[in-house]
Amino acid sequence: MVRATHVVACASLIALIFLTLAWELWLAPLRPGGSWLALKALPLLAPLFGVLHGRIYTFQWALLLLPAYFAEGIVRTYSESGASGRLALSEVGLALAFFVAGLAYVRCAAKLTAPR
Repeated sequence: MVRATHVVACASLIALIFLTLAWELWLAPLRPGGSWLALKALPLLAPLFGVLHGRIYTFQWALLLLPAYFAEGIVRTYSESGASGRLALSEVGLALAFFVAGLAYVRCAAKLTAPR
């Protein structure tokens, strides 16, 4: 269970990083040629190394970043149409996937490392 939740969390975080970059630079930027909103991927890069290495503390604070991406996805899903609306819905799904998998990983890994 620990391995599966770790793989899902890592995959969803990496996918969320690539989605936010591709969305604002190529797929549906706010301005032609790209948007400075691509910088919203930077906070997701900070915990990437720790998440990939399975550090519980990094998972804990990385999970605090996700409500912002979830909220942005919800707002843009309802306020925009076309490709941007679909990308926003994908952002919501990836944020939820990382949040759920991250919580499950922290819970399972903490049980394994807790003193008995």
